[in-house]
Amino acid sequence: MLAPLFADITSLPGVGPSLARRLARLLARERPRVLDLLFHLPRTRIPVAEPKAPQDSLLGRTLALTVTPLGYKPASGRSPWRIFTRSALGPLDLVFFYARAEGPRRRFPVGRPVMVIGRLQRFQDRLEMVHPQRVHGLPAGANLPVYPLTADLSATVLRRLLDAALERLPELPEWLDRQRLDGLHLPSFAGALAALHRGEADPEDPSAPARLRLALDELLAGQLALALARRERERLPGRAVVGTGELTERLLASLPFRPTPAQLRAFAEIRDDLAKPVPMMRLLLGDVGSGKTLVALLAMLTAVEAGLQAVLLAPTAVLARQHAATLGRLCRNLGVEVGLLTGEENAVDRKRVAAGLAEGRLALCVGTHALFQAGIAYRRLGLAVVDEQHRFGVDQRLALVAKGGNTDVLLLSATPIPRSLLLALYGDVAVSRLDSRPAGRARVLTRVISLARLQEVEEAIGRALARGERGYWVCPAVAAADLSDIAAAEQRYALLRERFGEAVGLVHGGLARQAKAAAMEAFARGRIRLLVATTVIEVGVDVPDATFIVIEQAERFGLAQLHQLRGRVGRGIRPGTCLLLYRPPLAPTAAARLALLRECDDGFRIAEEDLRLRGPGEILGVQQSGMPRLRFAELLVHGPLLGLAAQQAALAVRVDPELRSPRGRALRLLLDLFDQLEARTRFAVG
Repeated sequence: MLAPLFADITSLPGVGPSLARRLARLLARERPRVLDLLFHLPRTRIPVAEPKAPQDSLLGRTLALTVTPLGYKPASGRSPWRIFTRSALGPLDLVFFYARAEGPRRRFPVGRPVMVIGRLQRFQDRLEMVHPQRVHGLPAGANLPVYPLTADLSATVLRRLLDAALERLPELPEWLDRQRLDGLHLPSFAGALAALHRGEADPEDPSAPARLRLALDELLAGQLALALARRERERLPGRAVVGTGELTERLLASLPFRPTPAQLRAFAEIRDDLAKPVPMMRLLLGDVGSGKTLVALLAMLTAVEAGLQAVLLAPTAVLARQHAATLGRLCRNLGVEVGLLTGEENAVDRKRVAAGLAEGRLALCVGTHALFQAGIAYRRLGLAVVDEQHRFGVDQRLALVAKGGNTDVLLLSATPIPRSLLLALYGDVAVSRLDSRPAGRARVLTRVISLARLQEVEEAIGRALARGERGYWVCPAVAAADLSDIAAAEQRYALLRERFGEAVGLVHGGLARQAKAAAMEAFARGRIRLLVATTVIEVGVDVPDATFIVIEQAERFGLAQLHQLRGRVGRGIRPGTCLLLYRPPLAPTAAARLALLRECDDGFRIAEEDLRLRGPGEILGVQQSGMPRLRFAELLVHGPLLGLAAQQAALAVRVDPELRSPRGRALRLLLDLFDQLEARTRFAVG
């Protein structure tokens, strides 16, 4: 039944090798499927301007409009290119700065109607759009879905492929409880996807029925996988892991600082769990800079003392290398080697580390997904530490656990999860909380500044660079094609590089892996001192010498994500500064959020306040980050659905543990759709 959705994306008409590679970058999957394309939801939808709409009511809004080019005024000096057009709203100019000589003539030939997307504004009594995006073909309805794109993929091509993918979307058997479904007035799974892709539902409204349906499906799949995993773990025999204390005591004695009471308390809780004859599953929850790595190392050394191996799983190769360097430095005087295993090591190093793990000579190892690949075996794996655990699926975590049979698991998260969501999200998983800051770690000075003062900000950055400091400039989008009113990282990079020269670098998710790694490495070594980036720096970059971060259009980010980004600076001996730039005027709720961030650096309080301030239909962030990476659900908004999903999953496993009933078989499809395949194959439901 799911075969059309799981087919390779090259099965869609017109998708050859080149387009497939571009789609792989967009969808962040090596071999994307038709389903991955359908799960790539629009970021927003743009209204198509009606011919009789009053102009003044549309000023300042981003909209879609059909225009007919009439003539040109090429760029001259500082004056931009202007294309004079006729539109349903009257005469309108399309304005382009830094355009190539014949680019506008080629893209907008005279007399040929074309649809454009842009912000409508007035300049010297003429309507205009600055850097509008061209749209090929008319939208099907009154709203035009707008998608996140990469620089080498057009919205026209993406919409054509989505139309073909929607034709393959079958009506699937219902996995939600029918009584519950009727009470919530939700569409079907297929109906919800179609409504969002056709502009019928607002993707920015988390309370829209289509968004609620997909959020509930996603949360139910995750909770069902957790319930099945929990049932399987309860069947496994435990293994008491009791250390001698020799390595942990030597490590603590060698530290140039005293661990916080919270760190010592968390380690005691973990050590007690390890000593029990049942598999441990514990979450170590700590705010940015609270010292989770030290606690994790103490737990790993306890396993080594007991004659076992321990591994630390990181979400990126950059972060894995940083962890390996940190753990290696701390273990240097203990006589314990720390291995590194990612997909980027050469064959000789990879073979050496793999042999050390298989033979038991290597007791500690840090790595990425490579740690649980088929060719990697362990002699006696006792503890698996999963950093930034929300970036791994349940099946990925379990694949690592399976390497040791009854491996203990310690999950690490810097996510400031509100207490009101913690129980529903993790159920009966034990939690250790690091609620104090290590000595010597100063607060990051946070200022909220209007974009009208951009020149002053650039001057301040120039002074910091002259002092030899390093920092980040974060933009919410990769390319200007995303939306005309979002500052593009590439455009900001070009402007800052023109001013500050080769000290400026660029990194974003659209870059090739090697280029991204090279830019981050150059920044870490100081060859680049101002790194213009999107939110790829939120996790995986630890540069203690970075002292400042500028976050452009901060009102578009969620508070949790802003707090995570702020945590990239002030990690060394120098104090840090965070500048939050906003586009005025600020809505009252946005102003309250940014004010809270300026006054408070307690991530847990920030998360609670964000939940309190967030209205049911309001969403400011481009993507709420720091929470588990979900496609459709936003935990700060859909918290009640999470509790419902947990109840439904527990009931389904209790009533039909093998998922053999008609609804159980539908739930198997749900697990497949949300990539919880491991839950099916490992837990007797396949």
